[in-house]
Formats: sequence, C-alpha cells, structure tokens
Amino acid sequence: MMTQIDRNVQIIGVVSLGCSKNRVNTEQMMYLLRQAGYFISGETDGADVVLLNTCGFIESAKSEAVEYILEFAAAKKEGRIGKLVVAGCLPERYQKDIKQELPEIDAVVGTGSFDDIVDVIRSLEKTGGQSPCLGFFGDINAPVSETGRIISTSSVWAYIKIAEGCDNRCAYCCIPDIRGKYRSRPLEKIVEEARKLAHEGFRELIIVAQDITRYGLDLYGEVRLHKLLEALNSIDELKWIRLHYMYPDGFKNELIDVIAKSDKILKYLDIPIQHINDGILQKMNRRGTKNDIKKLFKKLRERIPGVVLRTSLITGLPGEGEKEFNELCEFLKSTKIERVGVFAYSPEEGTAAALMERPSIETAEQRVDDLMELQSLILLEWNKSRIGSVVTVLLDDNGPESYEPQYPEEYHPARSYAESPEIDGVILVKSPKINTKTPCLTFVDVKITGIENGQLVGEVYKYSK
Repeated sequence: MMTQIDRNVQIIGVVSLGCSKNRVNTEQMMYLLRQAGYFISGETDGADVVLLNTCGFIESAKSEAVEYILEFAAAKKEGRIGKLVVAGCLPERYQKDIKQELPEIDAVVGTGSFDDIVDVIRSLEKTGGQSPCLGFFGDINAPVSETGRIISTSSVWAYIKIAEGCDNRCAYCCIPDIRGKYRSRPLEKIVEEARKLAHEGFRELIIVAQDITRYGLDLYGEVRLHKLLEALNSIDELKWIRLHYMYPDGFKNELIDVIAKSDKILKYLDIPIQHINDGILQKMNRRGTKNDIKKLFKKLRERIPGVVLRTSLITGLPGEGEKEFNELCEFLKSTKIERVGVFAYSPEEGTAAALMERPSIETAEQRVDDLMELQSLILLEWNKSRIGSVVTVLLDDNGPESYEPQYPEEYHPARSYAESPEIDGVILVKSPKINTKTPCLTFVDVKITGIENGQLVGEVYKYSK
C-alpha cells in the first residue's frame, strides 16, 4: 500500500530491469527526481508517474520489458497509475518503433538522457499527457555521468560503476550500439564516491562495467584497474571489494598481484568466457583461445589460493554442433568453475552473428538445461567440500522474508566472499542473537554445518565488528 504523503507532491513509482549497470542509472534518476522535489517509491499503484528503466540486450530481456509496459498500460487505462515513462536500453535500441508499437507510453528516454529525467517529467506536466509520446535521446558517447545516487540494493552493499559502454564488438552483442563506446570515469571520482559510500556504512562495493579490465585505457592511454584497486584498498571503512565482468585477456601480472595481496579485494572473479571452442570464439570476435583461457584459470588458481571463479556461457552460438558443445561440457567438468550462468543464444538484429547459421532455439535451450544439470553436480560437490569450514560472512539487512523459499525465523541470510548478491544465493545462519527485525551491519564468522534445500547453512562461530 502506498505510504501516506503530501498529495501536493507527485509520486514517481520506479521499476528497474536488467543488469547492475542499468541499476546504477536508475539510482541516479531517483536521486535527480528526489532533488527536484518528487516522492520516489518502489510501489507503482497510485503513482502519478511510473518510471520503468529497461534492458534491451537479448530477446528474453526485451520480452520482459514489453510485458511490464503492457501491464502498466493496463494499469494506466484502469486509472491505477498516471503517466508511463520508459527509459534505458529498449527505447534506445528501438527509437523509431517503440512510440508507434506501444502508444500507451507517454515518454521514452534513451541511454544518453538519464540525466534529463527531471525535464522529462516536467514536460509531461506541461502537456498534461495529451501530446504524442515525447522522446529524449542524448549522446550515448558523452562522458560518464557523475550524478549522485539513491542506493536501492541494500544498506550494506552497493554497485559502483567505473566505466560505460564497450569497444569489444563481440559478434553477438549490440551493447556498443546501445551504450556507446567505452568511457572510463576519472579515477579520483570513483575513489571519492567509494569513500562517501563507505562513510555512509556500505561495507561491500561491487565494481562493475561492461569490461572492468579495460578501465582507464581511453582516459590515460593505459589500463589502470590495478591502480584503482590500490586506491580503493586504502579506504579504511571499506571492507570488501568485489570484481565483476573481467575480460579474460585483461589479466596482467600487476592486476593479479594486487588481487592476491589485498585482504579487501575478494577472491571472487567474474570472467565471462561465453564458449571454449576456438572456432566459435574466433567467429564471435572474442580475443584469445581455449588454451589462453585454460592457462589463465590455472594461473589464477595457483596465484590466488581459494579463488572462486564465475563465468557465463552461451549455448547455440553459430558454429556450435554436437562436437563443439561436448567440448564445452568437458571443459566445465575438468575446470570445475564454481559459479556458472548459462544462456541460450539470442540472435540480435544488427549484429554480425545474426546472419550466421546456427542451431535451433530448441537445441540451444536443451543445451542450457544439460549444462546447468552438469554445473549443479559441480556446485553440489563444491558445497559439500565447504561443510565444516569457518567463513566470514556479511549479514544481509533484508531479512529471511526476502528469500524464497521461506525459512524459519532463526535463520538469517548472509554471504561470504564466495556469494555475490542477487546471483549466487546465500548462506543461512542460525543464531538466536541475530535479530532479523533490525539491520545487521556486522561481519560474523560462521561454521558451515550442512546443506538444506540447496542452500548452505551454518552457525555463528565468532562475532566480529
């Protein structure tokens, strides 16, 4: 139910879809709207304006966005919401079509115009929503916005985006056309934001960009991720630094050294490889070979003891027959990557891969199921090996009611370095001293005692600050 507020203030109901990078843009728009005097809500019923920030990367994401738009269009017709603003990747990608095909939308905002959101809302107020759909499409290659944010993830962890766009031009990907060329934020601006967040109580920051290993190349003429991490490592109040979306060929020795030596940089590396067959990697314009990837993973395990690897894989890419798919399965079996996300290839118009011959969608989806079944066995084996160990966890402030299925109240969701939020699940901690009704902002040492319903469970071993 919508919170009671002064009804002279317009309510903006906000929904964010898609990736962590898009979430940051949503948080920036929320900040600008609140600064302009609007009331921001996570609820949409009763809102004067619904702001939907969308993903348009692959078919499933586009379908999800359209479903939300149609749902809000129905709510608008029924009088449950006022106006509808659709922002982000979907309108950026389909500027010419979205207004015609979805006339219920009052305004569309591209990825180059997130900072214009207040002007968008005020323009709608002036027109009374009677004019045709308004369009706001700024320069997608402009410098990265340094707008403030309202953190929407948690009171203990937050994303921090260090760059926008991409220059890799993988054959299956349309991100450069939606988000523009790769643009790094100045190092000092990132450190300033990180220091502010740490001072406000955020203990874990998750470093994100389309490819964080490329950070700094466009600004400084050299990659500077290792230097950025050294600077972040010096922030006393910051306890955990997690790294996401690292291109395999971006691991220079100085970067590995910084990760290995730091007590704050979590030994958890997200390295999307997409496939392992050399022919497919070449067709998809991926740098490096199967041998390069195998050598990298071996080096990382040797130089960073206890490292947890995450990757993403795509089934049904052009050129993937039974032989190539079996090669991928064998790689997964031998490498035993702890965390894996698997997706069926989605041919996207305007990309080179969309013109190539490929397996059927049914075959791609069946291969997703086969890979996930294989990965579930690898994960179970790894989870069993963790029973009896003591790990430091960060207690989640959302409480057990945020998780499905529901667990008894004596369990509290928490994460160790090996669980990234929103994608890896949790460790359920049993302790009568943890009050789930109030925020828990401390780290706790937990002894893992078993597995229940696929989740690790444990008991408090020692409390810490």
